[in-house]
Amino acid sequence: MLALFVGGVLLTAVYVMMISGQRSTAGVERKVAAQQDVRAALDIMAMEIGMASYNPNFPPGQIWRNPPTVSVPCTGTSLNQAWKGIQEATPTAITVEMDIGESSSIGDDTNEIIRYVYDAANQYISRSTNCGTAQPFLGADSGAAAGTRTVRLINNTAGINNGAGNAGIFRYYDSTGTELYPDTAPANIPAIRRIVMTLAVETEEADPSTGHRRPMIYSTSVLVRNHAIN
Repeated sequence: MLALFVGGVLLTAVYVMMISGQRSTAGVERKVAAQQDVRAALDIMAMEIGMASYNPNFPPGQIWRNPPTVSVPCTGTSLNQAWKGIQEATPTAITVEMDIGESSSIGDDTNEIIRYVYDAANQYISRSTNCGTAQPFLGADSGAAAGTRTVRLINNTAGINNGAGNAGIFRYYDSTGTELYPDTAPANIPAIRRIVMTLAVETEEADPSTGHRRPMIYSTSVLVRNHAIN
């Protein structure tokens, strides 16, 4: 009887340790997967946004296109040619243009107009190219099946804002390091020289050990060198 009791206690202890180890491993795996997704997303965003205003031929006339926020997006020449390849710049959205095909025209090659939008309600970032349909870029919309995304964007609940009370991802600075607010003063767009992107995320599924989602914050800075060239 005593031997059976001691054996039962030992087996219970081993079982508890095994379950705890499995939960800890699952939590670490979810965090690692989330980190990989966020870092990859930041790298792509930094590369594409850093190409804003790329215009190697300096052709005469007007090449920059209408931003997606106007009634007839992309198809017409923008009235804001001074904005060059940043045709939209707010805390939650940015549209950049670049002549990567070196054809002296915008939109005739793939990925020459890129728009990122933070959907705070559904906690994800969308990406569209050449004014096409926006696709989930980091995270997925609220209608997606459970478990299909590794992270959700929580900038709107993490206390991150642009200093003007607008929760968002993008912050803009001029050559002196002074922060700009292009969402309220579009005339500041030509002065943009550096863009800071901050992603506050949490794992989609709760950590099995704690029962809570793991929050993480990642940030990177991009120098838009081409935007400084007239």
